[in-house]
Amino acid sequence: MSADPVPVLSLRGISKSFSGVTVLKGVDFDVRAGEVHALLGENGAGKSTLIKVMAGLHQPNTGEIAIRGVTTTLASPREAHAAGIATVHQELLLFPDLTVAENVFLGQTPKTSAGLIDWQTMRRRARELLDRLDCPELDVDSRVGALSVANRQRVEIARALAQDARVLIMDEPTAALVEADVQRLLDIVRKLKADGVAIIYVSHRMPEIFALSDRVTVLRDGELVGTRDIGEVDETRLVSMMVGREIDKLYPPKQGETGKVMLTLKGVSHRDVVRDISFDLRAGEIVGLAGLIGSGRTETALTLFGITPATGGSILVEGREVRVSSPEAAIALGIAYVPEDRGLQGLVRSQTIAENIALANLDLLSRGPFVDTGAVFRAARDAITQFGIRARGPAQIARQLSGGNQQKVVLGKWLATKPRILILDEPTRGIDVGAKAEIHQLIRRLAGEGMAILMISSELPEVLGLSDRILVMRAGRIVAEFAGAAATPEAVGAAMTASNAPREAA
Repeated sequence: MSADPVPVLSLRGISKSFSGVTVLKGVDFDVRAGEVHALLGENGAGKSTLIKVMAGLHQPNTGEIAIRGVTTTLASPREAHAAGIATVHQELLLFPDLTVAENVFLGQTPKTSAGLIDWQTMRRRARELLDRLDCPELDVDSRVGALSVANRQRVEIARALAQDARVLIMDEPTAALVEADVQRLLDIVRKLKADGVAIIYVSHRMPEIFALSDRVTVLRDGELVGTRDIGEVDETRLVSMMVGREIDKLYPPKQGETGKVMLTLKGVSHRDVVRDISFDLRAGEIVGLAGLIGSGRTETALTLFGITPATGGSILVEGREVRVSSPEAAIALGIAYVPEDRGLQGLVRSQTIAENIALANLDLLSRGPFVDTGAVFRAARDAITQFGIRARGPAQIARQLSGGNQQKVVLGKWLATKPRILILDEPTRGIDVGAKAEIHQLIRRLAGEGMAILMISSELPEVLGLSDRILVMRAGRIVAEFAGAAATPEAVGAAMTASNAPREAA
């Protein structure tokens, strides 16, 4: 179905301020039936605030909202729902102890003539909605808490359809999905588009934007940069619109030669999730660890950092066999680990930048039993300068920073331990393209200074663009190794998904 020229939802001159700080400045935006309209911008550009205005969570200070040309107000999420606007948030808003059908019809359960819940009708209608999304494997009686992230997301979309949504806002819908689930979601989006649903799609992943979108709108610093038909722009142009500058090299070239072997794994195992892992990691080298979620990548990192110590095999640091029995032991050996979930595992978001930087370095930043506050603030100021953290100063609360700057704080915390071996788990997940380029430059610079880096990433272009060598994991084992011209998207992708793939020569 081609997009209706009359917008289902339009916003004109939308401005919004919080405590005197303007976060949206006269923004225009609209979306048409049967259209996917991508909304792009760096973290802090104003996307989330604009979404919340459309969802009735925030009321604009100035501007006008119209539904099919009729001016309206969206004073609450209930009013937005009544207007046919639904949002699938990045953090899914479902009740884990309720069933699929109960979540789909929460707040609007079908009733019998006696005023009781009509369970049979609810299950049948839930089944019809899931079939519309081509999800025959989802049982309407399953408890939502037992479902995968992808299936919980499908329940959220079915819930939006149950509300007869004419506008569906999707906020970073693929951030936590494996590649196979990403493709299924893209198929669902195409199906909804064909059914005439107007879709507002927010993502940092450029391939999805070009695969799905009819139009794209870019925000920067709360202002509208422009709206373009997707055929009028390429990735370079969109990146330039988002960051206000050209980014010539998202994946910077190698800066030096590799040195001696820093880390060796020989048949390392942890129970049945890490199985017989063997590889070397050299100074100045970036080794990418690729694989689908559940392949054992993160579990290998946890074993190397002593969180789940090895139950078999041997680990050598600079040729000397060691026992990594705890994170403290790993840090003493010069190993640092930046975890995949910066919010839950990497930061205490309610604390300051200085306090976060100090967390892994209290021994170095103390005088006897007392923390040296001056040393903590100096370390934080050094990290802000060294890593280009955009902050008011060491006393700023971490949760007030953008995702990219939060990630730089996590890096700063661990690099303050002076590691020789750095493990990065999803180093750019959920951050915008400008911050991503800065993190990539930082990773390459650290390798150029002689650090040995093991990088886990679910983004295949990132693995291919940054890695000197690529190891592919599946079912807890390394099943393939690639380097140089052999490291193609097709070869690495096939090794990640194939049921029986031989280990490739480097």
